[in-house]
Order: sequence, then structure tokens, then C-alpha cells
Amino acid sequence: MVQIDIDYLGDLHCKVKHGPSGQEFLTDAPVDNQGKGEYFSPTDLAATAMGSCIATIMGIKSREHNIDIVGMKMKVTKEMMNQPYRRIKKLSLDVIFPHKLNEHDFTIMKNVIKTCPVTRSLHPDIEIEVDYRFEDFNQ
Repeated sequence: MVQIDIDYLGDLHCKVKHGPSGQEFLTDAPVDNQGKGEYFSPTDLAATAMGSCIATIMGIKSREHNIDIVGMKMKVTKEMMNQPYRRIKKLSLDVIFPHKLNEHDFTIMKNVIKTCPVTRSLHPDIEIEVDYRFEDFNQ
């Protein structure tokens, strides 16, 4: 079990503290929802959690199968909707591997999406789109 402490600071800002490490950061409401957009919003953190979870599990799988993914990059794009209520509509993930992977290794990496605890925890109405690229083929 992990405890996270949250202090509301006013002006739609919160201070978040990770219990085990003591690390802290601030959140803000997004500009399109009365905030100033000065920090990550709670829904930004949901998108961030998905991307970093997938990257971490890919790292675990790469260790287990001796697959070199050092230098991999991810870009997560979050799209909101307001009707019938405000929520995350879509999360798009752009995974950029530093070099081409063989078919076996690429399949292992793609299957991580199915095993990510964050992805598994998201509401099924949230659309998740994933695009894979190889950096050495994009130059």
C-alpha cells in the first residue's frame, strides 16, 4: 500500500506528496477548466501514468528478454470531452524505439499495453490509440 498526501493550496493548486519517497509536486486545473495550466492537471497525470507505466513495463520485459530499448521515447496526447460530462476521451501514445526491433521482440513490446496496470484500470470508454515507430527509420 502506498500513501499519497494532498494539500489543497487554493487557486486550484494542490501539493502532492509521495509517502514512501517524500517527493513532492504541484498540480493545477487546466486552462480550459478554470485553471492557469501552471502544472500538471489531474487528468494530465492519468495520461502520464499510462505512458510511464507502459515504458516501465517495457523496461522490465527488455531486461527479461535482453532487448535493447535504451533511448526509447514516448509521447502521450490527451483529448478531453465535456458531454455528457467532463472526462478523458482519448489517450494517444506515440512509442519511438531507438532502432528497429525484430518481429519477436517487437511483439513482446507491443503486448505490454495489455499488461499495464494503469491501462487495465482506465475506464473502457477511454479510447487508447498506439503508434509505434523506429527512430533510425524516421531520419
